[in-house]
Amino acid sequence: MTETQQDALDLLDADHQATRELFRTYRELAANDAPEARRKALAEQICMELTIHAKLEEELFYPPVREAIRDDDLMDEAEVEHASARDLIVQILSMDPHEELYDAKVTVLGEYIEHHVREERDEMFPKARKSGIDLVRLGELLRERKRELQAVPEALREELLVSLA
Repeated sequence: MTETQQDALDLLDADHQATRELFRTYRELAANDAPEARRKALAEQICMELTIHAKLEEELFYPPVREAIRDDDLMDEAEVEHASARDLIVQILSMDPHEELYDAKVTVLGEYIEHHVREERDEMFPKARKSGIDLVRLGELLRERKRELQAVPEALREELLVSLA
């Protein structure tokens, strides 16, 4: 399937799979006492990928899905899960790997994300697919916005760290 054939759900699910692989790699690095610089770089990559993904969902995906599927409980839970993940992301980005609980925070973030992805895949995505939303057009919008966000990673990082203050 080419990128232009991916609808919104395919694009979001590809992000989910890529992130799952990044967490798997991180667990291997942590288990093998990999150098701090490698762990930190990978943790930061994970945090930025998740931040971009969450912004895509919050800005472009969740609003039309919320309206179309009329399941406020499911959508509210997704937003709370994003907020919890964002809190951990901010903590991870403000730490160094030698600090106590660093690896644990990355691990717990991975567990949060795994749970969140499972709910999206099992509940939200099937409802969105049945809803009649133009998922192909939405996929195009998500791809375009993702490119914009990837072009300014430092701005995203600063936005996150400002929330610490």
